[in-house]
Amino acid sequence: MLRALLYILPLALTIYAFIDCLNTPEDEAKHLPKVAWIFIILLFWIVGPIVWFAAGKLRHAPAGGRTPGEWHRNHRTEWVAPDDNPEFLKSLRDENKKDESLLKDWEADLRRREEELKKKDTDEQQDGGDTGPEKS
Repeated sequence: MLRALLYILPLALTIYAFIDCLNTPEDEAKHLPKVAWIFIILLFWIVGPIVWFAAGKLRHAPAGGRTPGEWHRNHRTEWVAPDDNPEFLKSLRDENKKDESLLKDWEADLRRREEELKKKDTDEQQDGGDTGPEKS
């Protein structure tokens, strides 16, 4: 059991450090680029993760004395579902108004063309009657 723990513990630490490094923004990686830190973590799988946690990531206290949990809770409230987002709903209303005005223009154009066709038909009937071939 102790032998297995000697392999499982460093492996778990390496996996955790690797995922932490991948989730860290590029500008929070200290001293080296993030890609270099990934290689260090994976190549030196016992020392690499320890160095990453000690010196690789910019760690600072949350602003305003809040705990990280409070920061995440407050940060998540900025993202709103589309059906609750006022800007998104306003853009839908604006698009709807544009579509309605376009539809009204098309309907008016269709009515105008129908009137022109009716007028043309009545003019032809008044001029010569039936325009088809006459039977004798």
